Amino acid sequence: MKDFPGTPGTWTGLILRISQCMFAAGSIASMATTSSFFSVTAFCYLIASMGLQVIWSFGLAFLDAYALVKKKVIHNPVLVSLFVVGDWVTATLSLAAASASAGITVLYYSDFGDFALAFLSWIMIATSSLIMFWLLAAG
Repeated sequence: MKDFPGTPGTWTGLILRISQCMFAAGSIASMATTSSFFSVTAFCYLIASMGLQVIWSFGLAFLDAYALVKKKVIHNPVLVSLFVVGDWVTATLSLAAASASAGITVLYYSDFGDFALAFLSWIMIATSSLIMFWLLAAG
């Protein structure tokens, strides 16, 4: 398998996973501090989706850090397939949650700031999904 920027076990992969985790955690923090968090289902869905994103990204960031410390290459086709499926699932959930929250926020509150971190998290996970797909296809 080829080395693309952002592949598992590289510095760019670690930075990508950490940024995913940070943007998702920021999205959770900004939504959890709103006064109407419990009354809007889309906001609760965003919290659940970003919670899954934090767990997934933190786990893979830990795996990347471990691979960097031990100087191991994580290009096992089974693991890469798992990363592809996991990234695609979390990317789909994150985009759906961010879009639903953005629609509700703009419709009811005319506010454009609370969902920006969710979209930034989605951009990072979408980038990771494409890199994992390229890595799997190049293998």
